[in-house]
Amino acid sequence: MEQESEQRTRDKQQSTGNATTSGREGDTVAERPRPPVHKGDDIAERLIGAAESARRLLPALERDAASKHVGRQLWRAVTGGGSNYEEARGAESAPDFVHKVRIATKELREALYWTRVVQRSSWVRAGTTDGLVSELDQLIAILVASARTAKANAARRAKVETARTATVETAGRAKVETARTAKANAARTKNK
Repeated sequence: MEQESEQRTRDKQQSTGNATTSGREGDTVAERPRPPVHKGDDIAERLIGAAESARRLLPALERDAASKHVGRQLWRAVTGGGSNYEEARGAESAPDFVHKVRIATKELREALYWTRVVQRSSWVRAGTTDGLVSELDQLIAILVASARTAKANAARRAKVETARTATVETAGRAKVETARTAKANAARTKNK
């Protein structure tokens, strides 16, 4: 009976992706990327991946003063892009979100610049930075589109809200006017 229970537990762990590395009790769970749960998780994961790719370049950028400077600038910019994106995800309003996403985009553009400097240098082998350049290009395009969409949606919502407010005000004025007319008609009828 106990063996059947253990087997069901192992089967359930495997079907849910929670299986241990060796199948024995007490072993650690195998690490793997989590699927996106919240809006923007996929972009956040890609930004972390870009930071990790940049981190792997850093040892090659410890040769001289110039390469060290470029390495520090690249690291600062790529991590700044990710951290500013996380700030944007917690924005308090649509304009705040747009502003913070634009800051993240600027940081990623700077990271792209420093990656291209590394790409053209003799500090790393040819092709080493191609994947990072491509990923940064894609992330910049995504964030530009995200800011543009958020700004357009905010403008659309503001327009709808303005129209709704105007309709309510117009309806309110119409009620007041109807009440005045009814009161005037009642007064005329009374005076006759």
